[in-house]
Amino acid sequence: MNEAYTKMLSQMMESSQEMLKSFNPGMASVTESMTEGMKAGGFDKLFPTMPADLMEMWFGKTFNREGLDSRTRLLVTLAGLTVQGALLPAGAGEPQIRVTVRHALEAGATEREIAEVIWQMSMFGGLPAMRQALDIAQSVFDERKEASK
Repeated sequence: MNEAYTKMLSQMMESSQEMLKSFNPGMASVTESMTEGMKAGGFDKLFPTMPADLMEMWFGKTFNREGLDSRTRLLVTLAGLTVQGALLPAGAGEPQIRVTVRHALEAGATEREIAEVIWQMSMFGGLPAMRQALDIAQSVFDERKEASK
């Protein structure tokens, strides 16, 4: 992340923490651990895989009563993030891709389907963007396999 982005993210976190503390003073320890997670580069760990009902609400039929299911919506999101990676500095879209890959797996997408979506986007975002997204996806696959041991 570049310095301006890091500063903006830090300011957003501080503002959010103050708001959360004013709503619920008991949340002070949670907001402090979030800040430490950001400093340690663990942005994606702040947003673990959503429970199925939340995923369905955001990506499924609650807001989108007809049409695509959660799995498909997440694969489409991954395609967009992959292409967008061509426009961002190296590594800038990593947290979003990591979270989307985790959620897509949870929604039923296979590793092969995720890789196919990313490969397909090489025509639109270029090979460097595809390679970056594939590397990120592979690290999520590896983490998932390691966690299941």
